[in-house]
Amino acid sequence: MEHWGAPAPIPLGDPGRWWLAPRRMFDGHAFHADVALLIEDGHVASISPAASAGADGAPVWHSDHLLVPGYVDLQINGGGGRLFNTDPTPEGLAVIARAHRQSGTTALLPTLITDAPEVLDRAVAAMLAAIGHNGIVGIHIEGPHISIERKGAHKPDFIRPFDQRTMDAVTKLRQAGVPVLLTLAPECAPAGTITALVRMGAVVSLGHTAADAATVRMAIAEGARSVTHLFNAMTPMTSREPGVVGAAIDSAVYCGIIADGHHVDDAMFRLACRARPMAGRMVLVSDAMPTWAGPDSFELYGETIRLKDGRLVNTIGSLAGVHIDIAKSVARIVRDIGLPLDQALRMATSTPAELMGLDGIGVLRPGVALNAILIDQALDPAAVFARA
Repeated sequence: MEHWGAPAPIPLGDPGRWWLAPRRMFDGHAFHADVALLIEDGHVASISPAASAGADGAPVWHSDHLLVPGYVDLQINGGGGRLFNTDPTPEGLAVIARAHRQSGTTALLPTLITDAPEVLDRAVAAMLAAIGHNGIVGIHIEGPHISIERKGAHKPDFIRPFDQRTMDAVTKLRQAGVPVLLTLAPECAPAGTITALVRMGAVVSLGHTAADAATVRMAIAEGARSVTHLFNAMTPMTSREPGVVGAAIDSAVYCGIIADGHHVDDAMFRLACRARPMAGRMVLVSDAMPTWAGPDSFELYGETIRLKDGRLVNTIGSLAGVHIDIAKSVARIVRDIGLPLDQALRMATSTPAELMGLDGIGVLRPGVALNAILIDQALDPAAVFARA
């Protein structure tokens, strides 16, 4: 029996067996045409030539859309009206995850920005309860060990040098097997801190930093593997001092980057992608706030942040967060920035998963859960497959 139209003849939670035959498939690395996926109990059992679909008598579901892995977002502050900082609970995390899942983000790192130590404690407890549910695959702790000079929207009252309390929080998460991405300013961490974090399996990212290039290179030598929202809240590149921006671009570390068109000019986005010495090191992040799939304002540190002309601004009109998701980001960098579609999709799927060591996420291959999206010619999600 063959079907056309809606994506799945069997609910993903059922132990069903069916075929998915898209117009084309991107597996996280490359495009494939004329293939069909055999789905069993919500997992990819095999990938075969399209002509073999249905030979076993199982129903075949055809689609004229492009099948891609579910998007992976390593920096989501909020969504659906919830902010991780103000609602560090399993319930709050579920709302955030579901707000982004509806447009194809099937794996995410909820992100806690600089706050009081007790908020971090509550966030750790929430993460231990929420990990593995609703696509939550880890946590991003952004601050509080950052530069006041490059704080961005982070509240200076909570910024402090690296301390044992954060080390204990990361240790607790890692002992429970929770992937951790920790953004810090290298100048705010004592020598050996990055090495200790890396040894326990945390991924250290450099951000909100006033460091010079030499300090960045030392941090990379210690084990830092990433830079948080490239260009934003870091020292710029100049002719005589590469700064964080220049040192990061001219390295093999992964660089998260925001594609809303407000935080990074499109020309600078293109230049950064072209200048990397190693391919596959650019990562799309949304840095989304509660307005995504939610109301047009929210409270941050007691201040009302409002959505105005696609920008989130505080009371004096300064940028204070991002209003975008990964699906819209992919469409923007293809349509407006001019990146090839395969490069854009890698930045949103396999590359962030690779940075965090998330096996079976951001890819489509036999044995993985069918966390995937069907997208149309406008790159909008037409259907989302996601296992809770």
